[in-house]
Amino acid sequence: MQRVASSVLHRSYLYVPASSSRMLQKSLTAPADVLIYDLEDSVAPNAKNDARSRLAQFLEDNKGDLAPKQFAVRINDTETSFFKPDIDFTFKSGIKTIVLPKVHSEENLRRLACHASRPTSVIASIESARAMYNLGAIAKWKTPKISIGALLFAAEDYCADTSIIRTPSRLELLYTRSQIVIAAKAFGLEAIDMVCVNYKDDSYLKEECEDGRRLGFTGKQAIHPSQIETINHTFVPTPKEIDRAARILHAMTLAHSSEADAKGAVGLDGEMIDAPMLKQAESTISAAKAAGLEIPDVRENSQT
Repeated sequence: MQRVASSVLHRSYLYVPASSSRMLQKSLTAPADVLIYDLEDSVAPNAKNDARSRLAQFLEDNKGDLAPKQFAVRINDTETSFFKPDIDFTFKSGIKTIVLPKVHSEENLRRLACHASRPTSVIASIESARAMYNLGAIAKWKTPKISIGALLFAAEDYCADTSIIRTPSRLELLYTRSQIVIAAKAFGLEAIDMVCVNYKDDSYLKEECEDGRRLGFTGKQAIHPSQIETINHTFVPTPKEIDRAARILHAMTLAHSSEADAKGAVGLDGEMIDAPMLKQAESTISAAKAAGLEIPDVRENSQT
């Protein structure tokens, strides 16, 4: 969740209601790359204060177990009466990453920055037409203490705001999702895809994950622990992609190292391979290594 390239995996983001002691405790063994302890949508208005206190105690009691984990806290938005106590709690607790909902413009970020007492990374939740209109300004926003680490797409809120009718094809959200990815990539941010609300349909979840990865998203939100495995397995390069990337790297290494006939481009599998494809291959191998996937030795059977 930083503006620099990282080998740390950010594929799955699991929401954990802070109002449930049972779910808080279960989160310690969840295989999600990032845990999002939630004070917003999953907590009823009359339970907000208790949830905040419960989360504070949980974080204090489980410092050792949480130390190696990546986690964030989703606070309530800047227009609510819960925002100020939420933000005071997060800074007091030393939480490094905040999910800020309903970021419609830079103004919401400025309100957050007014309370910042130390450097904090913010995952900006894109939920409205206004947010899309101001997307570039949101993505590039930064102060000495607050920086944007990721853009997160809240599809259901967005559809409610824009009157878009959701369909299984997701075509009505193609433009929006693509623009979020482009804005994120333009400013070196993570791009986090929408929740799959059909959490009991594994085949649809996989299809949606594959769709998101093709669009360029780096990870996906999860509302149930059963979704994590599919998300984690999908948001990594496939064996075929890894093999091809390894062969591109090998072929380009040979082409660049030839003293007699160094080349900037080579032929591979009937395609011309040059610098942009080399960059993609390097990214694929880096992601595969981060996920602990096997990188094939292609030195003996590479075809040029």
